[in-house]
Amino acid sequence: MPSVACAFWLSVSGQGEIRTVPVPEPRDDEVLVRTVCSGVSRGTETLVFRGGVPESQHTVMRAPFQEGDFPAPVKYGYLNVGVVEQGPSALLGRTVFCLYPHQTHYVVPASAVTPVPDSVPASRAVLAGTVETAVNALWDAAPLVGDRIAVVGAGMVGCSVAAVLARFPGVRVQLVDADPARAATAKALGVDFALPQDALGDCDLVVHASATEQGLARSLELLAPEGTVIELSWYGDRQVSLPLGEAFHSRRLVVRSSQVGAVSPARRARRTFADRLALALDLLADPAFDALITGESAFEDLPRVMPRLASGDLPALCHRIRYTPADG
Repeated sequence: MPSVACAFWLSVSGQGEIRTVPVPEPRDDEVLVRTVCSGVSRGTETLVFRGGVPESQHTVMRAPFQEGDFPAPVKYGYLNVGVVEQGPSALLGRTVFCLYPHQTHYVVPASAVTPVPDSVPASRAVLAGTVETAVNALWDAAPLVGDRIAVVGAGMVGCSVAAVLARFPGVRVQLVDADPARAATAKALGVDFALPQDALGDCDLVVHASATEQGLARSLELLAPEGTVIELSWYGDRQVSLPLGEAFHSRRLVVRSSQVGAVSPARRARRTFADRLALALDLLADPAFDALITGESAFEDLPRVMPRLASGDLPALCHRIRYTPADG
């Protein structure tokens, strides 16, 4: 087994580097994983890269296997797919998903990895963490057969929500975004698309994931009386204004947050984190999700790629990172 690995660290806000890190000998209840690919979640990870995590959220925003502290230096990430090279016989040689940062090899408890179904290629399994967020949001939202639904914000999370909703019977689902190029993504996912000004109203439910106050305001406008906005955006250290005057009260509208850090109260008594992640991986058998992976780079290029993702110079939903056996 390797004694060292290579890992991507945010050294200072806006600047990353590849560091050599030790790889411990796995214990009986641990696994050694060789990373095959990882994913950059452009929303949260680039916000971390820019140093935008507010001090009050430093503890809440810690990733499961994060090292270091916000704002930097920190090793951060949570979309990792690899092969178990050492560990219990039931996992040996299996492709697994883990909420681990960008690193060539790592050792974690066996309970921290989830086997990837044979029906899901490793290259698509990097989306599991984001689809898990979508599953939790829809447990919170509890859409009904025949609902009129808008998903505002066609980023990685919004597209994942729309992709899952496309499977619901009898619903009207519209993906709404200011970028007309997202129409092609919506088509690949099997849902309708609209620019914000053209979106259909009278919605029973709106899932907001644009991370803009304009998107949140438009989400409220699209609701039918007594409708609900599920707020999935995370704004970091930005202040957001919300129009709670005018007809907000008379129409009895609801804005409710959803966050993947806890299993939805609607399922908490009967589902574990492991159940939720396994469900997300099962859903990824659908090749339509490939539309969410919009770019790929080599691991060694991450210090140059992350600034471009953070600035928007390199547009992306999920940007996949590939690893070779020589990496680390």
